[in-house]
Amino acid sequence: MLLQDYFKEMLGFSRRMVIDLKKGGMTVDGVHRRMVDPVRAGEVIRLTLGGDEEVNLIPNPDLPVKLIYEDRDICVMGKPAGMSVHPCTLYYNDTVGNWFAARYGTGEKGSAGIAFRPLYRLDRDTTGIVVAAKNTLSAGLLMGRLEKTYYAVAEGTVEEDSGTVDAPLIRVPGSIITRKVDFDSPDAQRAVTHYQVLARGNGHTLLSFCLETGRTHQIRVHMAYIGHPLAGDTLYGGHDTIFHDGQALHCGKVTIPAVKALEREKMVLEDAMPEEMTALIGR
Repeated sequence: MLLQDYFKEMLGFSRRMVIDLKKGGMTVDGVHRRMVDPVRAGEVIRLTLGGDEEVNLIPNPDLPVKLIYEDRDICVMGKPAGMSVHPCTLYYNDTVGNWFAARYGTGEKGSAGIAFRPLYRLDRDTTGIVVAAKNTLSAGLLMGRLEKTYYAVAEGTVEEDSGTVDAPLIRVPGSIITRKVDFDSPDAQRAVTHYQVLARGNGHTLLSFCLETGRTHQIRVHMAYIGHPLAGDTLYGGHDTIFHDGQALHCGKVTIPAVKALEREKMVLEDAMPEEMTALIGR
């Protein structure tokens, strides 16, 4: 079959990834071959990935980021509350990306190392698992394929043992970050949240969530929409009288699928809820 078809049909490469491979870094039996040329059984395809990438983040090894797991393709980290995933104007040297740069860079900003490629992002005050790809191949093959389970403590007693919130979200006019449910605007994006009640007590409910879509603040807005804002989430109607570390929301489990091209088996990674959340549940 054609080389480009082998990558797409047998290994699951996207069209974008195949285009990137044309730029170099690939040989067949040691020599260059075009994507429209045939590839045959027994031939060896070699891809050269990563290495000597420019690291444009300030290294900071002293941040309270927890290393959960790492291999040649991914780095899995535990993020605390109050920390952004990627640097921005306000937070430029105290993010998960800065910790990653310290671990996989070789010096100061602009040096060679491994570029930071988070496969998704968490809100600054949401705790839990962050997965970063360590090369362009793993980024392309894993992006959008991870299954995440979130845990949260909501205010009030959620009566139904399980349910689905299917309500489109749109940015609140005049705000950069705040979202709201809007069924009328053509600009609203569909958002679907599935929840399961795990425990009830003391005027609060512990739930787990799986998302069909990944909109900004999706769980937080949907829970406020059904009358049960997350504990501590003052942006969406919650109270910070007994939970003071932002919203009580934690990405506690991530399932990474098997990927033939990466020689990977299915993996399930977990991270326990922070003490602040477990203490809230205890009360």
